[in-house]
Amino acid sequence: MTADAPAPSAAAGEWHGGQVTDRALCVLCPNPSPMTLDGTNTWVLLEPGATEAVVIDPGPLHETHLQAVVDAVAARGARVAQTILTHGHADHAEGAERFAELTGAPTRAVGRGHADLGDGDVVTVGGLELRVVATPGHTSDSLSFALPADHALLTGDTVLGRGTTVVAHPDGELAAYLSSLERIAALTGGGGVTSILPGHGPVVPDASAMVAFYRRHRAERLEQVRQALADGAAQAPDPVQAVVETVYADVPREVWPAAAQSVAAQVEYLRARSH
Repeated sequence: MTADAPAPSAAAGEWHGGQVTDRALCVLCPNPSPMTLDGTNTWVLLEPGATEAVVIDPGPLHETHLQAVVDAVAARGARVAQTILTHGHADHAEGAERFAELTGAPTRAVGRGHADLGDGDVVTVGGLELRVVATPGHTSDSLSFALPADHALLTGDTVLGRGTTVVAHPDGELAAYLSSLERIAALTGGGGVTSILPGHGPVVPDASAMVAFYRRHRAERLEQVRQALADGAAQAPDPVQAVVETVYADVPREVWPAAAQSVAAQVEYLRARSH
């Protein structure tokens, strides 16, 4: 992270989920890693006093976690009415089929052939209103969800609670990701969204500041990649790896494979705009 990144609301290892707004409860999956940060955030959304809940991203196929989500909903006197996926990566979606067996609730997502969600759709459950915001880029199927009553946006992996995310090339695409950041910036600029409930890491209390940082970071990285290519990486046997070794030299090597995906997306973006 660069010096102008907003301080996270919880340091590494100190985010444990819990009730974070009047309507949003985070059940944290115990699957921490360099890529998942503290673990996958499964969000339980419930209008105060209601008996029907929406669950966002049940997470991986982790039986104890899935049962913990079911129990958290039951403890609030409610049942799961719908399960929604922000995108199809396994750490968010692998447990969806098993979760459907546990709850009897339908699963909704993009491009899965059943009850697909589209940009601008409104999901209403038990008096709770969610607005679908298409935010492709991390993956082609990435969605975010605005929770107007809490001025919050659930972003999946598009914006994280700490650090920055991966443009998962080749499914992920940088031009789409930059457009998605612009779209989120517009939502935060009007005051409609003040906080971000991410797919990993702690809640972001200042959505506008975080999105501004993400946009600066992407511009800086893109310039670094452009410079590395100009300095010789473009002639290397593996230009992407050469860029990673230069631009991400200060990043732990365990995340270099993920960095390579983002670099590949940036190289493709630059090539497309050079013709």
